[in-house]
Amino acid sequence: MKKKIIFLTLITTIFLFSFLQAHVNHYSNLKYLKYEIFLNDELIGTHVFNFQKDKDLLSVTTKGQFKVKKLGIDLMNYSTKTKETYLNGQLNNYVSETFQNDKRKYVNLTLNKTKKLFEIDGSSFKGQTNEKNIIGSWWNHEIINKNTQISAVSGRILPQKVKFLGKKDITIFGKNYKSLKFQFLSNDSKPLKKKKINLTVWYDAETLLWLKMSYEKLGQWEYRLKNYAFY
Repeated sequence: MKKKIIFLTLITTIFLFSFLQAHVNHYSNLKYLKYEIFLNDELIGTHVFNFQKDKDLLSVTTKGQFKVKKLGIDLMNYSTKTKETYLNGQLNNYVSETFQNDKRKYVNLTLNKTKKLFEIDGSSFKGQTNEKNIIGSWWNHEIINKNTQISAVSGRILPQKVKFLGKKDITIFGKNYKSLKFQFLSNDSKPLKKKKINLTVWYDAETLLWLKMSYEKLGQWEYRLKNYAFY
């Protein structure tokens, strides 16, 4: 039994080490990711990520939308468009525009190469932050290594802590995956409770693709990987 536990621990450590060492350019041959969004197990929307590689430049564009209805009335109508641009694996630009009902949120981020800082003009934050911080768009597995993420919707700076919950076998739309499971939590006392990070995220142990995310906010939300393709 002890040998079995040691063996399983070693295998998990190898998977996790490989995962931690991987780089954003790992996704250079990825064509698209398509997710379906569920609230209390009811399909309410989609989110699609498209990838384009041109030599050292990687561009990731996204389009997402969902609608929450009750008794035929729209309670929440949400849509978002984003674009991330990486040069040699380093984020150079990020732009997003999001509408939640009639409220507009946005982010315009550029890399100041001289100061080695991100300059952000966002609906919730305007200023500078470390170039090593990451956009919280979840497709990029590097987010597990970061102490801070930048809100993909508003530009807000979000300190975080990440806990590895182990290697898990999961099934999504009838397909089996060996995944690495992580929990993301806020690491400060500043945001309101409703704005706290509290997410569970699964990544594929082999391909590093983002498989699923779940969280609670007026119900149980899940993003599930529906389709994906490589060039």
